[in-house]
Amino acid sequence: MPLRFAPQNRVLLLLVVLLAGAMLLPVLNYAPNRLVSGQPLWLAGHLSFVDLLWLPIVPLLLLLAWLPRQKATLLLTLLLGEALLFALLYWSGREATQLATQGSALARTSFASGLWLSLALSILLAADAISHLTRQPVWRLLLNAQLWLPVIALIASGQLSELALMKEYVSRHDVFDQALARHLLLLIATLLPALLIGMPIGVMLFRRAPLQGPAFSLLNIIQTVPSVALFGLLIAPLAALAKAVPWLGISGIGLAPALIALVLYALLPLVRSVVTGLQQVPASVRETARGMGMSTRQIFWQVELPLALPVLLTGLRVVAVQTIGMAVIAALIGAGGFGAIIFQGLLSSALELVLLGVMPVIALAVIADALFKFLISLLEVRNG
Repeated sequence: MPLRFAPQNRVLLLLVVLLAGAMLLPVLNYAPNRLVSGQPLWLAGHLSFVDLLWLPIVPLLLLLAWLPRQKATLLLTLLLGEALLFALLYWSGREATQLATQGSALARTSFASGLWLSLALSILLAADAISHLTRQPVWRLLLNAQLWLPVIALIASGQLSELALMKEYVSRHDVFDQALARHLLLLIATLLPALLIGMPIGVMLFRRAPLQGPAFSLLNIIQTVPSVALFGLLIAPLAALAKAVPWLGISGIGLAPALIALVLYALLPLVRSVVTGLQQVPASVRETARGMGMSTRQIFWQVELPLALPVLLTGLRVVAVQTIGMAVIAALIGAGGFGAIIFQGLLSSALELVLLGVMPVIALAVIADALFKFLISLLEVRNG
């Protein structure tokens, strides 16, 4: 493949330039304990002879930016990006282990800005290669999923155990597991009632178009209320209800107000997706179904709903990602979840504890988004 003067992959070129700049920033931070800022460490001062094997990955990626976007080039970009991700994580774990032998048990080695940026850029250039490598949703999902296999392998091997983030997890793994279970509970317990309430409302608004204006205005008002304010507004009435009817087992704080608020926030995108999906069903299809003798109920379940399902899942995808994020705020009223870990870290000025709560929330949102995208792609292929 002959080289050309102009770069053939400008996105890759930009990412590699940024990657080279990120490696010049501090990559690790070593502190005597979790509350002290510590001292920055640079990559150049902590390289061994073995590291010379993976450092040429950056100039190789730069060279690939000048080559045509062919499958071989894209596959090589993906492999190099994944290799760089693995090498950086392995190096950070090795350095953290060496630093742990020199300091006390309270010492913490954490990622600095340079390493965070380098890891993020490695994932981005690999993801960009995947997006051009294949259009098949199954292969895209599998290729993006395998990006994380090196990370999982390093964590499982204990190579990263001396990093501050892993130390925080080890010391709080019971709390972490409880937060994960509560966060998933908040997600599932929001999606199911939202579907049971939002689906009938959406169908009714589709059948009765004059009601759409007032209904969407009301749902818009609910959506614009800040989450903390809505959680606070629900405390007093729920506390009064708990006092009047104690056998309900609810209270003014905790799970009940969080779920009510999250369901209310979920209604607007869900109802709008139901109405939009049903509106996109061609009138000729309905007429054909009626001509075949189908009843209104049969037309809905066998014709309208299957054709509207991709749009409905798009709305449900928005609701799922929104709920995962907003469930963090629900910890302020005692609902638990990863928000409790995040706010505990903020109160104690422990950055790694904050990251221990933030990173699973991001991971859950990305996984939920990817799964819904995958389902939508399958439905579009089937309907198309």
